[in-house]
Amino acid sequence: MLFIFGTSLKSSAPENYVYREERRIVKVVSKMPAQKASPHQWIRLILVYLLIPLILFLCGGDLYWWEGWLYSVLILVAGIGGRLWAELRHPGLMAERQNSENFQGAKAWDKLLAPLMAVSVSFPLVIVAGLDHRYNWTPEFPLWLVLLGFILISLGYAFAAWALAENRFFFSVVRIQVDRGHEVCDSGPYRVVRHPGYAGNIPPLLGLALALNSAWTLIPGVLALMITVIRTALEDKALKEELPGYRDYARHVRYRLIPGVY
Repeated sequence: MLFIFGTSLKSSAPENYVYREERRIVKVVSKMPAQKASPHQWIRLILVYLLIPLILFLCGGDLYWWEGWLYSVLILVAGIGGRLWAELRHPGLMAERQNSENFQGAKAWDKLLAPLMAVSVSFPLVIVAGLDHRYNWTPEFPLWLVLLGFILISLGYAFAAWALAENRFFFSVVRIQVDRGHEVCDSGPYRVVRHPGYAGNIPPLLGLALALNSAWTLIPGVLALMITVIRTALEDKALKEELPGYRDYARHVRYRLIPGVY
């Protein structure tokens, strides 16, 4: 899924407020802009999401592929709908996510990993799945496995969308700005794992292979998982070093991506 998830941060108020740092109360003036996303930004976002099913069907060569159509509906509803939900809760978030200044101020390693992760969790998978469907590389799965795949996709996308809507500072890159009023987000899905946006991308990596009847899709899926784990580890390290309160949060929420595992 084309979700690009940033740091575990949120704001409790759009302007002046206080937060606790090392047992002191510090007044901060938040400079987070409330400018809403422009029609051009929304159109660009929609086109990116439409490109995913377009590539899937171009590679698959079959307009009667019901699994392909169902997946297309899921990715569009979760991707576009999730961002509409986030924008309703936090006006200006989508414009901020597409702000080029955030990318310029991002961690050097994330300037590579952020776009790489965004591409890896979607386009390579649908390309391989589409070609697999066209050339019948994988024997047909039983219906229950296909349905299980769609359940994994739905749950993962819903969890990722929830994380996006919960976090006021859900940037598309890792950029920690305490001077702008950032604080640890510990509500909603952030009570389960520290990086729920990334965690939500994991079940669909397997689910897509099952739902679209493509064992070969597991290969780009494993590569996408590796990129996700690497980015999570680097981001978590940066948050512990730079974000006040994150170390305490990490002691309470022990796992980064998968409860009981990692």
